[in-house]
Amino acid sequence: MARDLTQLELLQELAGVAEENVNRHLSMAKEWHPHDYVPWDEGRNFAALGGDDWDLEQSQLDEVARAAMITNLLTEDNLPSYHREIADNFSRDGAWGTWVGRWTAEENRHGIVMRDYLVVTRAVDPVALERARMTHMTNGFASPAEMGGEGGSFLHSVSYVTFQELATRVSHRNTGKACNDPIADRMLQRIAADENLHMIFYRNMCGAALDLAPDQALESITQVLERFEMPGAGMPDFRRNGVLMAKHGIYDLRQHLEEVVQPVLRKWRIFERTDFTARGEATRERLGEFLEKLDSQASRFEEQRDRMLAREAAKREKSAAAAV
Repeated sequence: MARDLTQLELLQELAGVAEENVNRHLSMAKEWHPHDYVPWDEGRNFAALGGDDWDLEQSQLDEVARAAMITNLLTEDNLPSYHREIADNFSRDGAWGTWVGRWTAEENRHGIVMRDYLVVTRAVDPVALERARMTHMTNGFASPAEMGGEGGSFLHSVSYVTFQELATRVSHRNTGKACNDPIADRMLQRIAADENLHMIFYRNMCGAALDLAPDQALESITQVLERFEMPGAGMPDFRRNGVLMAKHGIYDLRQHLEEVVQPVLRKWRIFERTDFTARGEATRERLGEFLEKLDSQASRFEEQRDRMLAREAAKREKSAAAAV
């Protein structure tokens, strides 16, 4: 049986591909500035400087948009933890180090612009937001790389961030639409474009790892998908906000399957490849069974959601009729 490659061997073998993809990213990435996406003329002082503190009536966002914006921002806030994980599981040398630094710098803009927008427009409670940030960043981020053994850290990390970056892109785009504000929509489109380029880098690196060590890489991909959670899973109110987001089409199981998981697996030609050994074939079968289960779970959730939304609509109609 072929020996698994160590983390160092993987990084050395893939260094050339990393350099190619860093250069590709730098040629495609567009410069942008957070201050250009914030309506500064809507800002005013809070009570500490003689103004008024936040009140719910000041927010132009509905409950769903607020929940999604807070979840997305707190996710971005945990960047120091993500930087540490990427730096530890990749490398700080050569193209790997260039990527880690560039990715971190680009990601930092996302939290800057979202917080400025939310505070200036008084879209959310800034005190509650800051308390949630303190809690979330103190807790940090539990790495999916810990699922692997030797050589597993890199493969698990690059697999996870491929799916996570695309999932974040979907969430940002749908949040922008839910805000019903062209400024917020434009801002989140810009962030989503960054996330898509980041996803392409990681997807290409993971694809190269699949060519290099098919069985080993597929095992990491499968384990990541089986245990996948968004990086904000430990934040305050994540479950409540996640349910709201899923219920109203920001990010749900069907989107996770059809807009994130399946497109990436197709790009890697997971179910068409002929380079797996018996070990890889067994893993691929397990992955196929998992995808079938995920599809069933998505269908059940959609049925439950439709019934719930129908009951809520009927209740609103009844209330409206009684008020006439």
